[in-house]
Amino acid sequence: MAAAEETADAPPGAARGPHRTLHNRVLAELGPSIAAGEYAPGHAFTLDGLERRFQVSRTVVREAVRVLESMRLVVSRPRTGVTVRPVAAWNVFDPQLIRWRLAGAGRPAQLRSLTELRAAVEPPAAAAAARRASPAARERLLALGELMTASGHAGDLDTFLGHDIEFHAILLRESGNEMFAGLSGLVAEVLTGRTAYHLMPEHPRAEALRLHALVASAVHSGLPGVAEAAMREIVAEVGVQIERIAPGEPGPFDRRPG
Repeated sequence: MAAAEETADAPPGAARGPHRTLHNRVLAELGPSIAAGEYAPGHAFTLDGLERRFQVSRTVVREAVRVLESMRLVVSRPRTGVTVRPVAAWNVFDPQLIRWRLAGAGRPAQLRSLTELRAAVEPPAAAAAARRASPAARERLLALGELMTASGHAGDLDTFLGHDIEFHAILLRESGNEMFAGLSGLVAEVLTGRTAYHLMPEHPRAEALRLHALVASAVHSGLPGVAEAAMREIVAEVGVQIERIAPGEPGPFDRRPG
């Protein structure tokens, strides 16, 4: 087993393909299960039990557990094993944990939490960007507003998503507040999740496109009040859509057959 999992002559710290694959397999099953609440806080795993369950070495199990510990999903102690921690202790800003929660039955609750956070942060960030953004950033926002309108009208959601992520990242970064800027990855996850889980129409709403263009124009012209109000409308519209999602149901814009 060990020979299949690790390359004996690999230098220290070198990536091991099969070893990493096994580690990812353990993590890909155990992490989402914990994130989805399938194991209640206080549930304890043993390293021996995880080895047998996944048919992997102790090294692979320990590496997977270390990742889960870094997210604060579990705590590992010699006598008690690997114990699931309460949700209140989790690092809920971890991008991987957000992906797992978005992929599970708790998707509506996760999207609601993320959208409420966006509502608290992005409007004041847009206002701050209108006051502090660099000339280059102001020009890029204007261009992105036009690009989003074009890709939205064309129904090119993948291109639209890339522009949307960049748009919001620039606003957060150009706010001049490093705490706001640190949330750009989180916003990218929720924007990606909305597309991946069919929560976006094939052609983004005309009002949403107009509001993004208005934010860009307000930032470009140095109008913080207008930028903040328009961004607040953007996030409020997203919140309305999130409230319509039923747990366990496909997104309202799922275009798969059947």
